[in-house]
Amino acid sequence: MRGDRVGFESAGAVARAIRRKDVSAREVVAAHLEHVERVNPRLNAIVTLTAERAMDQAALADERLAAGQDVGPLHGLPVAHKDLADTAGVRTTYGSPLFAEHVPEHDDLVVARMAAAGAISLGKTNVPEFGLGSHTFNPVFGMTRNPYDHARSAGGSSGGAAAALAAGMVTLADGSDVGGSLRNPASFCNVVGLRPTPGRVPSWPVAAPWSHLGVQGPMARTVADTALLLSVLAGPDPRSPISLETPGGDFTPPLEGDLRGLRVAWAPDLGGAVPVDAEVRDALRPVPSLFEGLGAEVTEACLDLSGADDVFRTRRAWQLELTHGALLDEHRDRLKPDAVWNIERGRELTGPDLARAERLQSALHQRVLAFFERFDVLLAPVCQVVPFPAELDYPHTVDGVDMETYLDWMASCYLVTAMGCPALSVPAAFTPAGLPVGLQIVGPPRADARVLAVGHAFESAARAGERRP
Repeated sequence: MRGDRVGFESAGAVARAIRRKDVSAREVVAAHLEHVERVNPRLNAIVTLTAERAMDQAALADERLAAGQDVGPLHGLPVAHKDLADTAGVRTTYGSPLFAEHVPEHDDLVVARMAAAGAISLGKTNVPEFGLGSHTFNPVFGMTRNPYDHARSAGGSSGGAAAALAAGMVTLADGSDVGGSLRNPASFCNVVGLRPTPGRVPSWPVAAPWSHLGVQGPMARTVADTALLLSVLAGPDPRSPISLETPGGDFTPPLEGDLRGLRVAWAPDLGGAVPVDAEVRDALRPVPSLFEGLGAEVTEACLDLSGADDVFRTRRAWQLELTHGALLDEHRDRLKPDAVWNIERGRELTGPDLARAERLQSALHQRVLAFFERFDVLLAPVCQVVPFPAELDYPHTVDGVDMETYLDWMASCYLVTAMGCPALSVPAAFTPAGLPVGLQIVGPPRADARVLAVGHAFESAARAGERRP
């Protein structure tokens, strides 16, 4: 496996080659490390590299296979972990100078599950400070750049993970998503990211274990590889009170790809709820016809999303105050202004504010259920803009509409978060300037397998994901 071929191999194919002993884990990891050394300096996607440790783990992986021991579904696959996920013995900074030298003692659950399945970590991927914002830059490591245009944003907050995948530095990566942090960078970097149904991938430890707002999930270059990683990450854990009982093995590829009779709702601006730039609208214009060509029944429709914005902003501000309020008290001058603003919004909330959000979300949930009685999936843009110039903190206008805060331009994702549904970002098209545009495929709650199957069929027809940087 040559370094210049790394980005063109699927995780599933590499895993099968290692198990057949066509190639060793050491050869695979060495090739990826060579590729990291060559391309990462231009992208800054992997920010803490654990090369020696990875080669040691690869040697152990080869020894286990040679001894005839059982190996996991990710055996020998090079991966990387988001720098918000704790990794025992490996620096985890959360993108904050307050934690620049922080080395956790324990692994997050998703990290432990990937390791138990045989994955070999090459290190940590870059994030915005505390994962706040969909543009990856921080005072510790600087900015991650888009592999398709180094002058553009890679998105965020899983921007380092998406850029590393797109550039072929890793086969799989974990991400997390509150308001689009898995989906936005996947769209910007032409890879796949799944925001699972809350509880599908248990998170531990977390400050708000009952919350359905933030999730962790899989990222890959193809939908099948995304499903492979989900099969490892999913499944119950008693420490997560919202974890779902379905075993992860239920998501193991292959994926069903027949869309005949599928009832599709096409919502190019989420029913008028969000402005969308012309470049995105134009890139996604062929989507309905493509689905119809696959046998689906497509109707332009969207559920009533009134109240969803209030739900998301209220619950997010409350959760940020819960998780970072103490840091604001002690280190206000060392937090980025957006973090200070959002934590303070959480402190302004009252009991009636939280009660209103609860009522609005309950009503929204009923509308979600009714909508998905009529339709099997909802299709919409992932992002309202194409990857924007990296020197911007965030897009300040979308289709001529002013964005008042660093959250506004990602409403196309965070309104879906409020719905409580699984949502997949899958490569859909490129603009004339060569910038990636992703399609968001949303299913009813707990229909993660359906979303993956539809995404796989669309991916096979659109073939945008085959275009490399």
